[in-house]
Amino acid sequence: MSDYENEDECWSGLEGFRVKLISVIDPARITPYLRQCKVLSPDDEEQVLSDPSLVIRKRKVGVLLDILQRTGHKGYVAFLESLELYYPQLYKKVTGKEPTRVFSVIIDASGESGLTQLLMSEVMKLQKKAQDLTALLGSKDDLIKELRVKDGLLRKHQERAQRLKEACEAGGRELQRCKDENYDLALRLARQSEERGTALMRNRDLQLEIDRLKHSLMKAEDDCSVERKHTLKLRHAMEQRPSQELLWELQQEKALLQARVQGLEASVQEGRPDQSSPYIQVLEEDWRQAQRDLQEQTRTVFSLRKDLRQAEAQRARCLEEKEVFELQCLALRKDSKMYKDRIEAILRQMEEVAVERDQAIVTREELHAQQARSLQEKDVLRKQVRELSEKVDELQLQLFQREGQLLALEDRLRRQQLDTPVLSSDLEDSSPRSSQEVSMAPGVSPGPASRGAPGLNLRQPPSRCWAEQRGPLRSLHRGRGWGSDGEGAHRGLGRAVGGAGVTGCPSLLGSSRSRGTWRRTPSSQTEVARPLRRVWSSRRSGFR
Repeated sequence: MSDYENEDECWSGLEGFRVKLISVIDPARITPYLRQCKVLSPDDEEQVLSDPSLVIRKRKVGVLLDILQRTGHKGYVAFLESLELYYPQLYKKVTGKEPTRVFSVIIDASGESGLTQLLMSEVMKLQKKAQDLTALLGSKDDLIKELRVKDGLLRKHQERAQRLKEACEAGGRELQRCKDENYDLALRLARQSEERGTALMRNRDLQLEIDRLKHSLMKAEDDCSVERKHTLKLRHAMEQRPSQELLWELQQEKALLQARVQGLEASVQEGRPDQSSPYIQVLEEDWRQAQRDLQEQTRTVFSLRKDLRQAEAQRARCLEEKEVFELQCLALRKDSKMYKDRIEAILRQMEEVAVERDQAIVTREELHAQQARSLQEKDVLRKQVRELSEKVDELQLQLFQREGQLLALEDRLRRQQLDTPVLSSDLEDSSPRSSQEVSMAPGVSPGPASRGAPGLNLRQPPSRCWAEQRGPLRSLHRGRGWGSDGEGAHRGLGRAVGGAGVTGCPSLLGSSRSRGTWRRTPSSQTEVARPLRRVWSSRRSGFR
């Protein structure tokens, strides 16, 4: 300490690092050491730590530096030793030297017992902090495992929701496909109905055309029959006409009669002088009477012929009217027959349509019934699938719950084993037993104190250890918590020191580090891991 003989120079050297010191140092951490060095009184410590006006940590550090500056060179050295002990990096930055941990001030002030007491208190604090951190780590592990279980449950629910979503999407696609098929069938049905209507209209038009042609044919037949009758009448009239020979004979007879008349007229003219004779007068009278009779008969013949012609004309008109009426009657009969045939055809078509309609209705009812049965069967199968899915989910939830309970029991057992730290017999003496190889689960401290606790008994065989302590052995099987060489032993040694309250920890720790007491025993781990694998595989198969 010859480099810092001048107090002002010493503290002025620290003024350049005052901001760094205030921002880094925790006053509650270095005040116990300063109090052991007797550079800080209890009142000063209470002022620094409990003054209500000093709320901010930086202000507390500033006040602490001011108090130490008033103590002079001793306070400066004690402050540097506290930095060397608690903040070695900051000490190296301030002084430029490596920390040596001489602790001259506290040895001069309180002796080695004070240093030991300080170190023990620090070890106790560190052990308490380690226990708090271990408990916090255990709680975090529990939380992580609970979150894993919840994550597994959430994944199962997500998988179930995804399956339901996929089933819903598949049902939607199936519904859309059915809608498309129904739409296609409706289009085909409408197209076929339209084609059928078009065919019916064409059939009706063709039927009307056939009827019109039949009517035209019947009219032509009637005209033909009328013409045939007129032809027959003309033929009959031609047959009734006198022949040419008869006309020739009548003309000859007429010529003879005219010749006789002329001869009679000539004889009458020749015998005109004898007109006064009575005989001639009688003949003239007879002749006149004969002419009158002939004229009357001629008029009578003419009148009779006129009546005959009128009667024949009347008879012809009546015959024509009769023929017209017969033709009309025949046409009406044919029209009636045609309409009757058409009505019968329409009735037959209606009957066929009714039969087809009944068949379509029956087919539709059968299809509806079949569809209803299919839907019922589908609903039953969906219900069964849903029930089976729910059962599977419940079994998986029970599996996760059982695994969570198992993990919780393992954590509980491990915490119980962590709460019963003991000191190994290797720390009590330096006998050759310090080189004995001991295998233990992580977090279990061997020693006499563990005999009454629910910890792991290393004297028992591996099968019995597995039957009693499944949690630590499972952690052993997973390979967690095993350090290389003496790392696990150092952790167990620290817990043992904290639990037993042994003095002189630095030397003990140093000796334990130098000897490397705790080591893994591969044979013991293998013996314990084999039943662990078998039991764990059987448990997993049972859960499945």
